[in-house]
Amino acid sequence: MNRSRGSIVVSVKDVAVAAGVSVGTVSNVLNHPDKVSAATVERVQQVIEELGFVRNDAARQLRAGRSRSIGLVVLDVGNPFFAEVARGAEERAAEEGLVVLLGGADQDPRRETAYLDLFREQRVLGVLITPVAADVTALRRLDRSGIPVILVDREMPGEAFRSVSVDDVEGGYLAVAHLLALGRRRIAVVAGPPSIPQVADRIDGARRAVAEHPDASLEVIEADALTVLAGRDAGERICAAAVRPDAVFAVNDLLAVGVLQALALAGSGVRVPDDVALIGYDDIDFAASTVVPLSSIRQPARALGSTAVELLLAGEGAAAGERTIRYHPELVVRESTIGSPAD
Repeated sequence: MNRSRGSIVVSVKDVAVAAGVSVGTVSNVLNHPDKVSAATVERVQQVIEELGFVRNDAARQLRAGRSRSIGLVVLDVGNPFFAEVARGAEERAAEEGLVVLLGGADQDPRRETAYLDLFREQRVLGVLITPVAADVTALRRLDRSGIPVILVDREMPGEAFRSVSVDDVEGGYLAVAHLLALGRRRIAVVAGPPSIPQVADRIDGARRAVAEHPDASLEVIEADALTVLAGRDAGERICAAAVRPDAVFAVNDLLAVGVLQALALAGSGVRVPDDVALIGYDDIDFAASTVVPLSSIRQPARALGSTAVELLLAGEGAAAGERTIRYHPELVVRESTIGSPAD
């Protein structure tokens, strides 16, 4: 344990010599101050302050065999939904004196693997992750090395990983059932890459809702990313279509915002919700503040993060019912599907 002050390295031994105590006493002051007299604690702390000593926490953790860090890997750190997940994890971790190290995979499996390898090298307490794809090779490698893995916003049936998620099939169903209940029948789903399981589940739910109405149809418009720009591109395609849908379900709010921007452009001739009703997914903070307040499917993002930390702290001995926790989504209705009260 040491710290460099310019070209001078201050060690525990330096502190002990300056304070006139043993190295063991300095260690007790740092880790078990209750074992040392108040006068000695005060003297050692004064020397620590004067010398500018800072403990090497990484080395201490290696000796103790326990890290104070938790790794968190999400699909996109720029998505407000995942920012809320991270906030929930950080708040719960802080209650236990732990810190969360955040990595954004940017929907890239190679980037995800790089973060997982880094966290394994750092011997983090555990890893919370929203996986990019179905390949679990890197996750199994972590688990074998004694680093537990908690899936966030994702389940993997048949795998031993604990998970906390939201029922995305139910969420997709709720979104499209709401549109159908308003009398809309030409439904378009603006979807991200189908390799992302959450996207596939939300489309599945949408199809189940449409199947209950023989006079309804569903079209999937695939976007190459779950971003506002990708949503805008999809919205432009909708505006240019020979036969436009009368309702759009975007599988996340960023896509929905992009669609709304395209539809709201001067000259598009498309009004929301009069001509096209629009609903998103996640209910991010600014969904209610868009030019036409956005209906959405709400996920308990912050609870996903905090519950994932709870699962990690519970350990492998957690009760069977606590290994897989699934939340129910909630329909939030705003003007983008029902219009303003004056309409």
